[in-house]
Order: sequence, then C-alpha cells, then structure tokens
Amino acid sequence: MLARAAMGSTGVITHRLGKNVTLYVNELTSCAAGRLRPAPEESKPILLMLPWLFSHPQAQAKYCDIYFQSGFDVLVVDSEVKDFLWPRWGLDRGQRLLELLHTERFVSRPLLVHAFSIGGYTFAQLLVHMSKDVQKYEEFTKRIRGQVFDSLVLGTVEQMAAGLGKTVLPRWDTLLKKASLLYFNTFRQQTVDYYNLGIDTFWNTPVKAPALFFFCDNDVMSDSEVVTELIAYWRKRGIDVTAKQWKESVHAGHLKKHPQEYLTTLNMFLHSIYIGQPKAKM
Repeated sequence: MLARAAMGSTGVITHRLGKNVTLYVNELTSCAAGRLRPAPEESKPILLMLPWLFSHPQAQAKYCDIYFQSGFDVLVVDSEVKDFLWPRWGLDRGQRLLELLHTERFVSRPLLVHAFSIGGYTFAQLLVHMSKDVQKYEEFTKRIRGQVFDSLVLGTVEQMAAGLGKTVLPRWDTLLKKASLLYFNTFRQQTVDYYNLGIDTFWNTPVKAPALFFFCDNDVMSDSEVVTELIAYWRKRGIDVTAKQWKESVHAGHLKKHPQEYLTTLNMFLHSIYIGQPKAKM
C-alpha cells in the first residue's frame, strides 16, 4: 500500500530491500529553472525514516512526499513490537541496518534521520553499535548531516509500557500496561537493562549533527520535561538543537494538527543544514 501511495509522486520508484525495509528512489529533482532533470544517485541525500509503530501507509507517504520535493531518496525502516519487547533482536536489526547503509548503494551519500515515536528507539539501537566501535563508524557518523525526532518516546519504563498499551491495544491499554510492567520486571536483564543502555547512549550520542525536536506537553507517551532536559543536555555538549513545542497536539500527529508550523520549522531546519532542496508544500 505504501508503495502505491509513494508511487503517486512523479519519478519515484519503489525497491523492497527486505522485511520492513523499503527504498523510494526519487529519480527526478528540480533545477534552478523549475524544470525536472535526472538526479545522480551518488550525490543525492538519503532520508532514513523510522516511523511510529503500526503507522498507516498513507500517513507515511505524506512525509515521504515532503522529502521527495526536497530532493531526497527515502529509506523507510518500520519498527516491530518484538524488537522492542526483546531488545537483543532490536540490536540485531540495528546491526543489519548499519550494514545496509554501508553497502555500495549508500556508503558515500549524506544522511538525514527522521524518527517518530518508537522509531527513536530503533535509532538508539544503531547508536549502541556506533558507540561500541567509534573508530569503525566514524565516517558513517560524519555522513549524518541532521536528525529529526518527532514525538520521541522518552521517560520512565512505566511510560514506555503505557505507550505500548495505547499503541498495540488501545481499548485494553491499562491491562496491557500492567502486563508489560510485569514482563519488564521478570526479564529485567533482557529488557530494562538494555533499555537503560539505549537511553544512556542516546543522551550521550556519538552523532553531533544538528537536531530538530517536535513535541508537546499533553503527550502521555513522551515526557515533555525529560525531552526539554535532553535538549538542554545536548546543547551543553555542543549540538545545535532546534525545538518546536506545543502545549496541545497529537502523538506523531503534529503535521496534521499544526501543518503550517510543522512544515515551516522543518523547511527552515533543512535550509540550515544545507541538505536537499527544501521547498515542501502541503
């Protein structure tokens, strides 16, 4: 379904690279005169999109179109519940994704990361591997020119359990939250300890590229105070951070709730890091 939605964009070709991994090649980009011309693949930036859990294809396509118009190819990597519930599997997927991004097709191209909700957890798995072997991934780290975090799931394990319940079984979220907490406590060494490692690595990320955060105060799955603390901590570490915060919005739905502010902020960020050709329109 996502393939059909994305293919609605002129000059976009879909490639399935594996389970939950799809590459959208943007074959045409705009030139200064406003005409379309072929875009050499080796020079085009790649957007690594890490969507929210169970995101609808049509919703993903809206973000893909923004980046297509900005000259990006888009690599979509969907998260799975099992990778969250058993973090070792998530780390294995993170390793495979790193290997993919080091293949000939991607190895020389600049990257922008856009992670939504639990997609931030998926990105943290990459950071764990990168932190363990800084020298090996030094060049890869430099290729990341920017990072966007939308509705980052951040806070306590209890908040993560609440988020899981609201995402997987909204009608039974309280029951699933209790079951999740029992599971986390029972398998603490296989779950919580890994989460803490991922969270610590995220806070002390080896990626120093400019970052943009979208978040709101009424998001039960993302503690806005903790996000604010993270932003301040990153700034002290020398990372250039832009933040767009709303008092009220929707988890992973800021684009729909506040379209003009969202697009304006995103486009300004893309301009500031000189990547792609930011000119996205609704």
